[in-house]
Amino acid sequence: MGTTQLETVPEPKYWHLKTVLSEALDSEFAVGEILPNERELAARFGVARATLRQALEQLELEGRLQRRRGVGTTVAPPRVGVDVGSESGPHTWPGAPGDAWHTEDHACVAAPSTVARLLDVSADTLVHAVRRSRMTGGQQVASEILYVPAASVPAVPADAEGAEGAGGTPHPTARARTVLRALHQCELGGQDRTVELGSARAEDARRLDRLPGAPVLLVTTRYLVDGRTAAVSLATYRADTCRLSFSDGDAVSLMAS
Repeated sequence: MGTTQLETVPEPKYWHLKTVLSEALDSEFAVGEILPNERELAARFGVARATLRQALEQLELEGRLQRRRGVGTTVAPPRVGVDVGSESGPHTWPGAPGDAWHTEDHACVAAPSTVARLLDVSADTLVHAVRRSRMTGGQQVASEILYVPAASVPAVPADAEGAEGAGGTPHPTARARTVLRALHQCELGGQDRTVELGSARAEDARRLDRLPGAPVLLVTTRYLVDGRTAAVSLATYRADTCRLSFSDGDAVSLMAS
């Protein structure tokens, strides 16, 4: 990478540096290659490390770079498409045929305040929490928790019956599938989805092999039955490998590598 004079550029230094770095990624680096450390890059371009970090963070957000634990900052691979919704169509429950998510476990938890408001229940109400994950190319790109109030699946008590593991304890995966099957008995009236940019919390970062605070896309989906919210999904996608696209019908889809 060559040097450039940034002092006379009217736009923010980090933004111009981002452009210079992006051009260098195209011409001088291969996918997966590790970039020089921050000190070397900052010295080469004659900028403060804070300015360099801003440029690197922007490139990570745009999917050009990845920060990996124990490795450093590497050049990201091209993105490929993965639809946010189910291949079965926009009006299907989680876990329906064509769903690309993997069901992992189940717990009964107090509804988080944001979820409680969407479900119209008090914040201390126990709800079913079904955790699921999504893989692409052998890599986990998203993690989801589906919150389902007891009123939506009255046939499934808090101690949902399912296949039993060692010691007679119901297996979490079986309990999760029991909740999903009960949801499938309800007539889904529709769903709405919102997407916002956020930062990875410690648990999400661990599951997605990101650093805490790394950019993520937060996708909130409400599933509606008879005009009320029957379930809420909070999904976290890796923003460094994801982009959004919109169909003619304004359906939101997510592109991920």
